[in-house]
Amino acid sequence: MGFFSKLFGGKSKGANNEVEALVQKTLEGIIEKAQFDLTFDLKTEKEEDGSSTLAVEFNGADEEILKDKKGQMLDAFQLFLKRVIQHNFPEDKTNVTVDCGGYRDESANALIERAENLKTICIEQGKSVYYRALPPKDRKVVHQYLAKDPRVKSRSLGDGLYKKIKIYPAKGASQGNASDEAISND
Repeated sequence: MGFFSKLFGGKSKGANNEVEALVQKTLEGIIEKAQFDLTFDLKTEKEEDGSSTLAVEFNGADEEILKDKKGQMLDAFQLFLKRVIQHNFPEDKTNVTVDCGGYRDESANALIERAENLKTICIEQGKSVYYRALPPKDRKVVHQYLAKDPRVKSRSLGDGLYKKIKIYPAKGASQGNASDEAISND
């Protein structure tokens, strides 16, 4: 960025490079302070709407620490990096995704597999079934998957961050919906 751009707040085409450099510096600091045995790769992809996605992929001996407890450490890194970018570049629309050893894909596939099983039960019995309480990011995966099948519908039930998902036959797809049956999957 040139002097006048800094002074008057103009954007240069190097803004993404600055965001990437900030993320790299931040991650290097965290890894050093926490004494993690990790390395990371950064990849930036431009989206059609003008925004960009910065993907962080961790590798190393401490990968299991990041994957432990249903990926909460990955989520924490992702949220922290988003906040760092928002604080330093308020106008920037960069989205951040953090992964480690394909954990996000494995997790999504497990959610989809369970949703498929519950969808099959719902269709065969013509009754509502319930998916255990999930956080928003996991519910989104399940809802998006179920939306592809016109025979079923889904919606979130409950209060708070964790909500159950009700999977029920779409109107005209089965023989009514007289009684709902809860199915435990824990």
